[in-house]
Amino acid sequence: MAVYALTGFSLVSLLSFGYLSWDWMKPSLVADVATDPMEKSLPPAFARPPHIVFILTDDQGYHDVGYHGSDIQTPTLDRLAAEGVKLENYYIQPICTPSRSQLITGRYQIHTGLQHSIIRPRQPNCLPLDQVTLPQKLQEAGYSTHMVGKWHLGFYKKECLPTRRGFDTFLGSLTGNVDYYTYDNCDGPGVCGYDLHEGEDVAWDQSGKYSTFLYAQRVSKILASHSPKEPIFIYVAFQAVHTPLQSPKEYIYRYRSMGNVARRKYAAMVTCMDEAVKNITWALKKYGYYDNSVIVFSTDNGGQTFSGGSNWPLRGRKGTYWEGGVRGIGFVHSPLIKRKRRTSWALVHITDWYPTLVSLARGNLSNVPGLDGYNVWPAISEGKESPRTEILHNIDPLYNHAKYGSLEDGFGIWNTAVQASIRVREWKLLTGDPGYSDWIPPQTLTNFPGSWWNLERLTDGLRKSVWLFNITADPYERYDLSDQRPDVVRTLLMRLVHYNRTAIPVRYPAENPRAHPDFNGGAWGPWASEDDGEEWEGIGEPLKSRNKKKKCKICKLRSFFRKLNTRLMSNRI
Repeated sequence: MAVYALTGFSLVSLLSFGYLSWDWMKPSLVADVATDPMEKSLPPAFARPPHIVFILTDDQGYHDVGYHGSDIQTPTLDRLAAEGVKLENYYIQPICTPSRSQLITGRYQIHTGLQHSIIRPRQPNCLPLDQVTLPQKLQEAGYSTHMVGKWHLGFYKKECLPTRRGFDTFLGSLTGNVDYYTYDNCDGPGVCGYDLHEGEDVAWDQSGKYSTFLYAQRVSKILASHSPKEPIFIYVAFQAVHTPLQSPKEYIYRYRSMGNVARRKYAAMVTCMDEAVKNITWALKKYGYYDNSVIVFSTDNGGQTFSGGSNWPLRGRKGTYWEGGVRGIGFVHSPLIKRKRRTSWALVHITDWYPTLVSLARGNLSNVPGLDGYNVWPAISEGKESPRTEILHNIDPLYNHAKYGSLEDGFGIWNTAVQASIRVREWKLLTGDPGYSDWIPPQTLTNFPGSWWNLERLTDGLRKSVWLFNITADPYERYDLSDQRPDVVRTLLMRLVHYNRTAIPVRYPAENPRAHPDFNGGAWGPWASEDDGEEWEGIGEPLKSRNKKKKCKICKLRSFFRKLNTRLMSNRI
C-alpha cells in the first residue's frame, strides 16, 4: 500500500500543479534586455554549427522544479522543458567537483583521479592538466567560449584556471562556496578571502552585486558583443542555490507563507535563478542566436535537505549514492530538436554532454580516446534508443569503509566495505556506505502519513554493505533485492572489478599553508608557481623528490608559512 500511496502522491502533485502562467514579454527584474525578442522562421537544422548554452545549477533538488510537482515557482524552467525534451532518466554526481569534472572531461571520476570528495581551496590540486576539456574541443571547432559562474575545479596554479583550460573569458568564483553579495569565502576559522574573478584578475569592483543577477547580465553582454553568425559556447554555472541561503527580499516575500525558514529562502533563490534563465533565453532571442541554439539545463547533484532542498520522492540527498543524490533535473530546449514537447526516458549521464556537444559543433573526437560519455543527441532529438546501458556512479577507495563489509560478502571478488555504486540497465548496485538513506518529505508537508516512513527509517540501521534495486520498477529504492538475486549482484560486482582495474590513483593532497588568502592580497587565487610540480599523487602518498635539496627547501618554506599562519591567526583571535 505504501508504494501505491507514494506513487499516487507524486502523480497527483504533478497533474494538479500544472504549468504556471508566464508572460514571455514581461519586463524582468534581473537583466537589462529589450522587450521585443526576435521571432524568425526556423532555419534548416544544423545549416551551421549551433550556439550552445549550458546552464548548471548548484544543489537544486529533484523536487525543486515546478514540473516535478514542487511548491517552488519555476515558470521559465517549466516552459523551456515543456517545449523541449525532459530528461527523466538523467544522472549526475552526488557532489560539486565530480559533476563538473565529468562535464568538462567526458570521463568518470576514476579516470581523472577526482573520485574522492571535492577540491578544497587550500589543496594543491585541480582538474588534471593532461585532460583535453570540452571548451578546448569547441575552440578547435571554431567556437568562441565563455564561462560565467562557479569553477570549483582547482586553482592552485595559473595553468588550472578556466582561461587556461579552454575559456576565452571567465567571470565567477574559483572556490565552492561564496557569499552571494560580498563574494567572501571562509575555509575554516580565520581562513577567509574574496573570490570573484574577471579572467585571471580579482574582480574587486563587482562586490555587492547579487551573483545570480550579475551572471545573467554578463551572459547578456557577451551575446550583445558577439556576432550570431559565429558559433558561441557559454557555460553558465550558477552559484544558486548552494548555501549560504541569500536572496533579494522581493523574492523571499513571495514565499512568506512557508513556515520553514530555510525552505522559504531556498525557494526564493530558485525562483530568482529561474528568472535569470528567462533573461538568458530572452537575450538569445533579442540578439539573434535563438533559432540556431541549443540550451541544456542540468543540476550538479541532489538537493541538501537540511538547507531547504528537496529530492522527494527519491531516497537520500546530496552527498549520497541513493537516487536523491545522483538523479538530476535535466532538459534540452532547442528549435533544432526534431521531436519536441516530450519526456525522454533514455539513460543519460553528465559525461555524455562532452561527446554530444562536440559532435553538434562538428568537432573532432577521434583524438580524444577513452571517453566515458556517449553522443546522446539522436536519443534526445529523435527519440532513438540511448547508446548508454550502464553508469558507474563511482568507486571511492578513500571514503570510510563500511563496518560490516568484506571480501567474503562480495563473493571473493569485491570488498563490499568500499563505497561504490553502478547501474547496468534496470539494475543498480550499491556497496559500502552509500550515505544518509532516508526518504525526506517536502518540509512544507505537516500532516504527511508517517507509518511507512518510520518503518523505512528502521532499516537504516541494518548491518548491510550490499544493496540491489530494480530502478526501473522501483525508482524510490524501497525494495532491496540483493538476497533474492545474488546472480545479479555478482554480475554487477564483476563490472565494478572491471572499472576498478582502469582507475587511476586518487588525487587528494594535503592542504598547503601557502594558499591562505592573506598571502594573496586577501583573495583566493593561484599560489604555486608554474615550475612547481604536483606535490602529491596516489592514495594520500607524497611524491618522493628526486632532488633532495629542493625537497628540503620546500620543507623549510612550508614550516615558515605554517609558523607565520599560526601567528596571524593568534593575532586575529
